[in-house]
Amino acid sequence: MALIEVRDLHFYRGDRAIFQGVDLDIEQGKITAIMGPSGTGKTTLLKLIGGQLRPDKGKIIVDGQDVHRASRQQLYDLRMRMGMLFQSGALLTDINVFDNVAFPLREHTSLPESIIRDLVLMKLQAVGLRNAKGLMPSELSGGMARRVALARAVALEPMMVMYDEPFTGQDPISMGTLVNLIQRINR
Repeated sequence: MALIEVRDLHFYRGDRAIFQGVDLDIEQGKITAIMGPSGTGKTTLLKLIGGQLRPDKGKIIVDGQDVHRASRQQLYDLRMRMGMLFQSGALLTDINVFDNVAFPLREHTSLPESIIRDLVLMKLQAVGLRNAKGLMPSELSGGMARRVALARAVALEPMMVMYDEPFTGQDPISMGTLVNLIQRINR
């Protein structure tokens, strides 16, 4: 059974069809890339899968749950098991790297601060930024900010991580680092 099943997906922005009759299966444990030019619906598809947008027709099933028939609580619970790396990185600009990664743990768990500290340092170590824990987002390069956002996206050990344009604006070295991190996280 696929982790994500998209069936007969239709989605329109006004009169413009973004998706018409799309079917897609994404297996758990696989890395799947949705590729295409800017403006072709890649981000829209991620938002549909995450339940932030509703399709005009069709079904999206994630881990056996129909995303758009889920109750508010069911959708919340499902989203807790999804990690999302936004195109912009979406770091909170007024708190440091450590607190950005700790944010989902503090908001969505009742773990003691000592455990949160250890988990955050482990995630930062995994992305090669343990020593950057005290830096503010404005002090980070684009590649570093993307890696911090990745550490935050996996802080809650999600069943899947969705990446929106993960390589945009990355230099070849940062891109290679991100590819390696994504592959390691997927194991």
